[in-house]
Amino acid sequence: MVLLWLSLYFILTFWIFLDRFFLLRRRLEVESMSLKSLYTMRQNEVSKHSLLYSYFTRTKKPKKALADAAISDALRLSTKGLTWLSVIASTAPFIGLFGTVVGILETFAKLSGSGNASLAVVAPAISEALVATAAGIIVAIFAYSFHLVLKRKAYELSSLLESQADVVLSQSEA
Repeated sequence: MVLLWLSLYFILTFWIFLDRFFLLRRRLEVESMSLKSLYTMRQNEVSKHSLLYSYFTRTKKPKKALADAAISDALRLSTKGLTWLSVIASTAPFIGLFGTVVGILETFAKLSGSGNASLAVVAPAISEALVATAAGIIVAIFAYSFHLVLKRKAYELSSLLESQADVVLSQSEA
């Protein structure tokens, strides 16, 4: 049961990572191109594909509060699922440890009934029980690593969006 639970965690971890990674990668490409167009003065507004476009086209003169709301909304949508990665990273080792404890308890219960407690009998059962801890640690490593990668990508997206908003706002003030 514990290994099934950890397997579900593992699948969920990769699902969230792949979904968010490719989404953030696409958004970073679009926002980077939009910012580049603003810096080179090829455009005086954000790209039509930018996350900020629909917010800035609602008004004739963009405002800082609107830009902040747009950036906040974009980041909220882009980082969806990061909480689950954090939860998985922090609980997976404990679930694995629980599986190990249950496995060891079952081993001792079987040994008490059989009376044969040699190392040849105990060692395989204990090593089998330790598989759950190893699985929990592996799942936690992936979840934590993926969480950090996605968090960094979200920071990069935030920086691009803020830079674009600053350029557009400074152009509208002039």
